[in-house]
Amino acid sequence: MSAVHKFLLGLMWLLAALMVSDAARAEKIRELASIAGVRTNQLVGYGIVVGLDGTGDQTTQTPFTVQSMINMLSRMGINLPPGQSLQLKNVAAVMVTADLPPFARIGQPLDVTVSSIGNAKSLRGGTLVLTPLKGADGNVYAMAQGNVVVGGAGAQAGGSRAQINHLSVGRIAKGATVEREVPLNLGEGNVAHFELHRTDFGTAWRVVEAINKAMGQGTASAIDGRQVEVRLPANPSERIAFLGAIENLEVTPLPMPAKVIVNARTGSVVMNQAVRIEECAIAHGNLSVSVTADNQISQPNPLAGGQTAGVTNANIELKQEGGALMSVKAGANLADIVKALNAIGANPQDLIAILQAMKMAGALRAELEII
Repeated sequence: MSAVHKFLLGLMWLLAALMVSDAARAEKIRELASIAGVRTNQLVGYGIVVGLDGTGDQTTQTPFTVQSMINMLSRMGINLPPGQSLQLKNVAAVMVTADLPPFARIGQPLDVTVSSIGNAKSLRGGTLVLTPLKGADGNVYAMAQGNVVVGGAGAQAGGSRAQINHLSVGRIAKGATVEREVPLNLGEGNVAHFELHRTDFGTAWRVVEAINKAMGQGTASAIDGRQVEVRLPANPSERIAFLGAIENLEVTPLPMPAKVIVNARTGSVVMNQAVRIEECAIAHGNLSVSVTADNQISQPNPLAGGQTAGVTNANIELKQEGGALMSVKAGANLADIVKALNAIGANPQDLIAILQAMKMAGALRAELEII
């Protein structure tokens, strides 16, 4: 085999590898964008859980639980004598939340989450009484009721207590039924808008190119870096299949920008592969000031005529630990730098300060976000 043939063969293998790598990074449009108007709506309601085994709200500290029970009994035709107070241990006031998916129809079941808002010890074994779930507009879209399932357990006796998982939040699978539909005007005006999950002009242009290549030129156009407008077929019966075909088109998005996320509470550091480090030097040292008080009693002689007094002797100590200087070469991995900083004793707050200083010095080529 001649050198030319070897070169051409190697070039073919390289192109094939690049194509496989490109295909591996390709994503479907439905993973990059969603159709405008097709969204989930949150529902919320206030309800009562009954049937608890003595683990309900303490009515002296949660008067709204008693008030809710009186109102519920009154609606059922049961009126309590004037001045009658309830002492309930098997009832808990809860908030009920659910997500209403797009295109939900009347009679469709929904999963609901039940959360205690009082001081109930556990919702285990309780039953949620019929509760209306409302949307942001104040209308009732679903009704919830059923047995609460809590994924935990607990017991206490003799001053000791053991608990597994959380006991004041539970779920009811298919515990709500849709009573009102949310109108969705999909494709109104013969156009639909795909909204990217992340603003990116390059990715938006690639989505437009993929749609026009598959469906014909002029089908899609980019409005901005987040929204792509798509012309729908004139026949309404063809639009669902048309949108389904577009959602399954594959597009290779542009790489994510370099970013470093730091959790200030836990000290966790997460970064992507686009992060770059320039050559720099890092010094780390701690300065601590401690103040201690030594309390003593001053006792006069028996015949001196003085009084006993307390004396406080303050001791102030200033301590500075030896700083460690670490040299970082350009192109170093940030993960290795974080490990080295932890090795020289940098705590989470020190780590955040060092990363911020690296960013200000221009050594950290990434966006730094602290959560």
